[in-house]
Amino acid sequence: MRYLSTRRNCEPVSFQTAILQGLAPDGGLYLPEELPTLPLSFIENLGQHSLQEIGETVSRLFIGNEIPHEGISKITRNSLTFPAPITRLTDALGILELFHGPSLAFKDFGARFMAQTMGWFVEQKEEPLHILVATSGDTGGAVADGFLNVPGITVSILYPKGGVSDIQERQLTTHGANITAYQVDGTFDDCQRIVKEAFLDADLQAKKSLSSANSINIARLIPQTFYYFSALSSLYRMGIPQKGQITFSVPSGNLGNVTAGLLARKLGAPIAHLIAATNKNDTFPRYLKSGKFEPIRSQQTISNAMDVGNPSNFERLHVLCGKEHGILSHEILGDTFDDETTREEMRRCSKEHGYLIDPHGAVALLAARHHLTTLQYESHFAIALGTAHPIKFESIVKEVCGVDPVMPPRIAELLQRKKEFTPLRPNLIDLKECLLS
Repeated sequence: MRYLSTRRNCEPVSFQTAILQGLAPDGGLYLPEELPTLPLSFIENLGQHSLQEIGETVSRLFIGNEIPHEGISKITRNSLTFPAPITRLTDALGILELFHGPSLAFKDFGARFMAQTMGWFVEQKEEPLHILVATSGDTGGAVADGFLNVPGITVSILYPKGGVSDIQERQLTTHGANITAYQVDGTFDDCQRIVKEAFLDADLQAKKSLSSANSINIARLIPQTFYYFSALSSLYRMGIPQKGQITFSVPSGNLGNVTAGLLARKLGAPIAHLIAATNKNDTFPRYLKSGKFEPIRSQQTISNAMDVGNPSNFERLHVLCGKEHGILSHEILGDTFDDETTREEMRRCSKEHGYLIDPHGAVALLAARHHLTTLQYESHFAIALGTAHPIKFESIVKEVCGVDPVMPPRIAELLQRKKEFTPLRPNLIDLKECLLS
């Protein structure tokens, strides 16, 4: 399997090069040169496969022979150590809970798979690697946990000052060891811009072997396809017709999660619709309506992990759909909701279903409900992706719903740790000085 940049201004590379570089030399993002497809027999018998079996089968399509089968089995076995259950709210609506991993967010799937895969390559090469990542909330915690004490790999995490919750910040700043956190005096877009500039800086690249753990790295997206297939498998076992119309509503910021959904669909997953559900950072839904991609400066909301005004993975979506607005707007629907509407949905979910949901999941749930009212199918089912445990947004959940989320033991222990971070101005010069010092 070879990988090409979305900008097509550099030579194809191997899977190993694609994930260790993270960003292509021309500033583009890597995608497979040709998209593979899963055997029809696998799709038809999806309900018989576990999450681990799905992960191993899909991984082999993207990795090819660069890692032996036993290596891929070990990577998926060590990565997928937690479930992704579906909670049904109604006969036609459910929540895919992706927050049962160590950092209590969906990004554990990508971060742990990436850490195991990169660790495998670094071990073979015996060359150290430095991971550089920007986070708007959950990515950093998942990366910090996934890469903690992985031999030969060090990690630098950039996050916006005042732009993450207290628990999210503690997940970034309390590990020590091979993890360093930088608190940037700016927005997530500033953090992401600095990271991209670092990857394109020839002097820095010559002195450090850099790679990314953001969703710009293809190794983050591959494992995120797993849970779309796993959700379908669970639905079939729950009695949802295999030929029914199934929609996934995806909380969307940097668009990595919905890109993974589109990849799963192109691999053969029988997904009827994908919805990119956003807060007021609505760059992508506006593009779907107008055909014009017009980034904005990110605006702070209660669903902070989605506060992205210039989503990187738009490049991948654009290329996957032949750079045709008509195709992309057909493949993915868009919906956007403000903070007050999000609060109303959080209250509704708590009162009507006895279910506490975080603000990001609430945005997805709003889009799913809206979708169900606009399409009439005899056997339609909509799944909202629950991307973070409500405890990660304890204050807003308690304020809105009047209920304290259950405190997982790992979070109670985390609250006793001391935060350690380096303040950083939003420019490459200061970051470069830190990395090279």
